[in-house]
Amino acid sequence: MVSITEAADLLGVTPKTLREWEKTGKISATRTEGGHRRYQVAELLGSRTDKAITVAYARVSSHDQKDDLDRQKLVLESYCAAKGYEFEIISDLGSGMNYRKKGLNRLIKLLCSSQIDRLVITHKDRLLRFGSELIFTLCEIYGCEVVIINRSADNSFEEDLAQDVLEIITVFSARLYGSRSHKNKALVAKLNEVAQELK
Repeated sequence: MVSITEAADLLGVTPKTLREWEKTGKISATRTEGGHRRYQVAELLGSRTDKAITVAYARVSSHDQKDDLDRQKLVLESYCAAKGYEFEIISDLGSGMNYRKKGLNRLIKLLCSSQIDRLVITHKDRLLRFGSELIFTLCEIYGCEVVIINRSADNSFEEDLAQDVLEIITVFSARLYGSRSHKNKALVAKLNEVAQELK
């Protein structure tokens, strides 16, 4: 059981809206001895707002890939329009290992406030390089359908490992780049050589 403030935060609405929903019978609340409203979380999660939409998410790792980001958006827009979805596109420019991207955080907030009916992505790793399963679990909990447009055959263990190593090298190279230390610059150069050999 949660308070009216907690329930409003969970659904992304105001306490006033919850009181209106209670009056119209959309949700129900029990009262404490002091007369305060308490809500069942399970019931709240089934009470989507009327504004629930489809969200299409696109991401690339660097500024050099902005053309690819535009292509992803075009594919997502075309797909959603062809299906007749009312949709919003959220995009990020940042590493798949960065969990603090502005667009990803907005996506999670919308998802956890039951404002998304459907999440559409071009590939599984567009969400996160590691941890996309966590987002998919949140989608399942909040009743959000996940659509992956390009479902390719599963990679081999070696292919996945090579991709993971490349991503890690890219992230750490970016963090070391710009440092004035000759030692760090040499390390970045070596990491780049290793990355090229893995491609």
